[in-house]
Amino acid sequence: MTNVKVRFAPSPTGKLHVGNVRTALVNFLYARAAGGQFMLRIDDTDDERSTAAFERAIRADLSWLGLAWDCEDRQSSRLERYTQALQTLVASGRAYPCYETQDELGLKRKSQLMAGRPPVYDRSSLSLTAEQIAAYEAEGRRPHYRFRLQDVEVAWTDLVRGPASYHMSSLSDPVLLREDGRVIYTLASVVDDIDHGITTVLRGEDHVTNSAAQIQLFEALGATAPQMGHLALLSGADGEGLSKRLGSLSIEQLRDEGFEPLALCSLLAKIGTSDPIAAFGSLDDIIASFQISKFGRSTARFSPDELSQINARILQTFDYAAAKERLDAAGLGDIDEGFWAVVRGNISSVGEAGKWWNICTQPVTPLKEDAEVMAAAIELLPDGEINAESWGVLTKAISAQTGKKGRALFMPLRQAITGESAGPDMAALLPYIGRDRVLARLAGNQA
Repeated sequence: MTNVKVRFAPSPTGKLHVGNVRTALVNFLYARAAGGQFMLRIDDTDDERSTAAFERAIRADLSWLGLAWDCEDRQSSRLERYTQALQTLVASGRAYPCYETQDELGLKRKSQLMAGRPPVYDRSSLSLTAEQIAAYEAEGRRPHYRFRLQDVEVAWTDLVRGPASYHMSSLSDPVLLREDGRVIYTLASVVDDIDHGITTVLRGEDHVTNSAAQIQLFEALGATAPQMGHLALLSGADGEGLSKRLGSLSIEQLRDEGFEPLALCSLLAKIGTSDPIAAFGSLDDIIASFQISKFGRSTARFSPDELSQINARILQTFDYAAAKERLDAAGLGDIDEGFWAVVRGNISSVGEAGKWWNICTQPVTPLKEDAEVMAAAIELLPDGEINAESWGVLTKAISAQTGKKGRALFMPLRQAITGESAGPDMAALLPYIGRDRVLARLAGNQA
């Protein structure tokens, strides 16, 4: 397809979570791989819950991830256009006013369910007389408007799911405009997609039935529906669905916890596909490997542990110049180039470099579990300032005196000197700890 144009359309009613961002990322990658355009559309017609703060956060998250948009629009500036579209549908008989209250609609649904019938709107408003309408309006009722579906099967070739179809007889005529005058997503989104020239709509599989109805709506407005692709929804590692209410998986918190944007993009671009999970070197590399046909229908699980592993692999590629800005932002400006080289292979976030800096420069409670090794280490620690060779000299001497080797030798020394059972190479770490601290910790003192 040429002239590809896709859109990401968040509502500024909350913070972005990984499910939202996966949708944004897939749209971005699809557009860039095809040489097309990626549009940001702010769906802000819910004026009760939409806020400028949430919109700023959405933009900040997308920018942090590197998902630059080529153009943008917002629904709140297009209300008159939606009114025009609704009038067109009313004039053609495809939209009609309804006067039931929410309580009355609820009773209808309950009655249908009790009778064993699907709770599909009965279109009783189509038979209202002028007198009945006048009576309702005299009561102060205002109509909501519905789109009249055609009782046929709607079929399309889904870019993810393959051949797809849905029969409209099982759906209620969707509401297009609420009684308070608020336009519903079903109408606004279709009108936007038509006017903005959207060629492809990629979104979650929870929109499949909505897409079937919207395909008829596109046609009723004289347009051809875009290509559709419905991605399997993400779940957490435990199989539970993701939600914007799970703050632990919000993009803002993941950023604050020190995850790299490239790590998140690397993971979200590949979970649910036939490709292996990998740590990519750039967004361009992800784009080059992207194919929408690789996405499957099985639920993809998002694992924070897997994200940490990818994050660690990406950090291992950072030279000091790449890490410096992040270290400064994390309040770790004292960390020098040599220390970064020592610890970067043993951390999964930049913030963890601070843990090792503190181990080297702040008091630590040692884990002293082998008195013989400790006594030998205090006796045999080479004189003078500790350097990169000191560790090798020390351990060789201790082994010769005690006969201990391997884990039995190295583990108690590491635990006593760092308070940890694993970490960076001790030979490289020891000079940053210094002779006085090493001796004090070997003696079992907090230093």
